[in-house]
Amino acid sequence: MPLYALGDRIPAIHPSAFVHPDAVIIGNVTIGSESSIWPTAVLRGDHGAIVIGDQTSIQDGTIVHCTATLDTIVGSRVVVGHNVHLEGCTIEDDCLIGSGSVVLHRVLVRRWGLVGAGAMVPNGTQIPSHAMALGVPARIKEDRVKAGDFDHAVNTYVHNAHWYNQDLRRLD
Repeated sequence: MPLYALGDRIPAIHPSAFVHPDAVIIGNVTIGSESSIWPTAVLRGDHGAIVIGDQTSIQDGTIVHCTATLDTIVGSRVVVGHNVHLEGCTIEDDCLIGSGSVVLHRVLVRRWGLVGAGAMVPNGTQIPSHAMALGVPARIKEDRVKAGDFDHAVNTYVHNAHWYNQDLRRLD
């Protein structure tokens, strides 16, 4: 996998995490236990920090960035779908960020929050616990998500992280 230090900014990846060889990890990036980073994902911790919790999946094509004043924090047991853009935001534990969505500066997604596929969540938005953010720009629909709604997806990607760590091999 392309893994880069940038000056004194060095990635820290838990040994039980899976990072696909075609993902790119640069600088001040921390990846927790049993988390997974999938093909063509880019996590670029150059000016600030990126922290990925435990048992979180960052799926194919996702871009995670930060700024000099805004770190990007993704909690534990979070499912981040394909082709998502996260920058300068905080995603608490047990959330789902739908494929193709954009979550921008100072956004806070509370526990058991959901950002719908293709949604654009503008700067400074707060998504309450158990709420959905849907559309462009995202509109909040409260009390739509139950605790545990994302457990199956989380468990699938934790399983996949172990499976890929054990059995993935390149065929030339």
